[in-house]
Amino acid sequence: MNKNDLIESVAEEFELTKTYARDLVDRVFEKIMVAVNSGEEVALFGFGRFKVVERRARTGRNPQTGETVKIPARKVLKFEAAKALKESLNPKRRPRKKAA
Repeated sequence: MNKNDLIESVAEEFELTKTYARDLVDRVFEKIMVAVNSGEEVALFGFGRFKVVERRARTGRNPQTGETVKIPARKVLKFEAAKALKESLNPKRRPRKKAA
């Protein structure tokens, strides 16, 4: 599913115009970006959390030349799925009954 598919799905489900649905989806993404850029953690119950993690500087290797390269420290966005989302992806199976 891409952004346009999401917009179409929201528009159909809630009987909205695509323009209005696009504005809603854009605003939700914008609010998440603003919060993350200011250092806040964004937690969506039942879905997961977005948070900024700082990676330290390290040395790497250029795969073409084999030369060592310094990789600077940087901030990256990390997503951690909620327990409910993880369980929906991997539903627990009932144990088999042992044959007598």
